[in-house]
Amino acid sequence: MNSLNTIDHPALCGSLRPPLPADEVTNFSPGPTSLPKAVEQVIADGFNKPGLTSLALSHRSPEFLDILSHTVETLRSVMNIPDTYEVLFTHGGGHGQFAALPLNLCHDASDVATYVVNGTWSERGRDEGQRYCRVQTIDARDPQTGAYKSFPALTEDNIDPDSKYVYLCSNETVNGIELHRLPILPKSRKHIPLVVDASSDFSTKPIDWEGCGVGVLFACASKNIGHPGVTLTVIRKDLLGKDKASPLCPGVFNYTTNSEAGNLWNTPATFNIEVVGHMMDWIAARGGINEIERRSIEKAKALYDVIDGSNGFYGTPVDEKTLRSRMNVPFNVAGGDEELTNKFLIQSWEKGMIGLRTLTPFGVGDYLRASLYTGVPVEGALKLAEFMRDFAREHG
Repeated sequence: MNSLNTIDHPALCGSLRPPLPADEVTNFSPGPTSLPKAVEQVIADGFNKPGLTSLALSHRSPEFLDILSHTVETLRSVMNIPDTYEVLFTHGGGHGQFAALPLNLCHDASDVATYVVNGTWSERGRDEGQRYCRVQTIDARDPQTGAYKSFPALTEDNIDPDSKYVYLCSNETVNGIELHRLPILPKSRKHIPLVVDASSDFSTKPIDWEGCGVGVLFACASKNIGHPGVTLTVIRKDLLGKDKASPLCPGVFNYTTNSEAGNLWNTPATFNIEVVGHMMDWIAARGGINEIERRSIEKAKALYDVIDGSNGFYGTPVDEKTLRSRMNVPFNVAGGDEELTNKFLIQSWEKGMIGLRTLTPFGVGDYLRASLYTGVPVEGALKLAEFMRDFAREHG
């Protein structure tokens, strides 16, 4: 377990199973991530009750309709979703919504949409969107380094007044940039719906739905609100209508079709929807969305304080503190020193702190990343902060 010079050490291969009891492991993966222990227990208890679980219930049975109704109602309550919005459970994850948005909001391929691109996921959303509409980009990329480290101002000059929507990602997981509150468009552009990819920060802070002009907001379940396999899509009802979507929009992605069918146009992800309801119950029982935001602030502050106080031993790419993500804290060790980074990963893994490096088809990136989603307890973040402080003291 201490073979620091071998690339095949489990910690360096992305392993999420250190030889420790589950209650001693904290999952800092960028997603999918862990549910709160109490929610996992509720799910486990459900398998010991009489009758079928939601894994086997017909989606048109009265039992599942009760589950669906409860999940929608608790979502509306916890997140203060107005009655002027429809709550849908959609397929295809965030990538599905990248296509569904222009197909629902742009009737013609010549329609214009404005995309704010300030990170990996808004860039992907833009690239998919331009297959179905004419895209105008507000680009936040640093012209010298090519890095994303900021969020651009939204002005009359950079938003086409004929835009069918203005698109943004409220938390860029890879780049560590988060909007702690959604922006308000300039007065002359207030008529344009705001579209928000909130996949990695939904249910961690309040949303001013009507004040910020939110038209559509979507969130994959696997970060903060449940189990992978379902996406929550909230759409303002005045944007629905069969005459508004592209005639090429598939039924499975059509917001109006699915709204009129009450989320039952085709078989929804029954179990996953039930888990979202359990998560909303858990949030409500712990004081609601304001308490979850307080915990998010506490967890992120613990790590950023160590980074900022390390005299440069740890670095993070986002200098503007008001934009630093509470959900995903990117950091490097000794400027990216490979030997020390590997040692850090191995020692933290052996102590039950997993998921700090993500292996992708594109490599491992310049930074490690601690993701602090709702399922990560405050104690887990404090444990990582203490380890980071000790490691810097020993090797700095």
